[in-house]
Amino acid sequence: MHQGLDGKKVLATGGTKGIGRATVLAFAAAGASVVTCYRDDEEAAASLEKELERLGGTHRVVRADVTGESGAAALAAAATETLGTVDVLVNNVGVDGVVPFAELTPSEWQRVMDHNVTSVYHVTHAVTDALADGASVITVGSSVALRGRANGVHYTTSKAALIGFTRALCKELGPRGIRVNVVAPGLTETEPGAGLPPEAVGRIVGMTALGRICRPEDVAGAVLFLAGDTSAYITGVTLNVDGGV
Repeated sequence: MHQGLDGKKVLATGGTKGIGRATVLAFAAAGASVVTCYRDDEEAAASLEKELERLGGTHRVVRADVTGESGAAALAAAATETLGTVDVLVNNVGVDGVVPFAELTPSEWQRVMDHNVTSVYHVTHAVTDALADGASVITVGSSVALRGRANGVHYTTSKAALIGFTRALCKELGPRGIRVNVVAPGLTETEPGAGLPPEAVGRIVGMTALGRICRPEDVAGAVLFLAGDTSAYITGVTLNVDGGV
């Protein structure tokens, strides 16, 4: 069964690095038109634009801070200007945080919540009216939401919140045929937090059934599956992409 992504109109946040970049390029290679955003890395944005140009099609890379309402609104406006309607929304923006709970400050708590939860609310809320009937909303969470992680109470909480957001929103958007799902990677190469000491990476690999850490392309594959025709009756789920931890 074909995924049916050719000609789809995709909005993906945080698309210039790591999982976001792999996802944007995978959609473009599948024939989709993609609008994505970045916050401050002009070099990464420029290199992504060149890669998208080589792939062909209609694409746009926008500078926007989606942790705030105005940035999300500007991104939504750019998406509708470029694409018209949106067939796929990928909420990918996020940050990590590693600190013992006893040392967790209100500012650090808020930083992680703003990036990992509030940005998802702002972007999805801004784009809801532009979503085509039958669209797919996919949020990149984390498998730690289901396990917990020491020295990451705020990070784990933020990713767990996305599961609740998804379970509730799928019921509201279901009558329009819009599916809402979470992809939950494990520790991923090139992502924040992946620069762990070798012994820590070794411990994680030792707990993983497939014997390696996740790659951005592994996550992109799961995102494209949830955006495509072969997942037409899947909504409200959290799809673990953690190699069997």
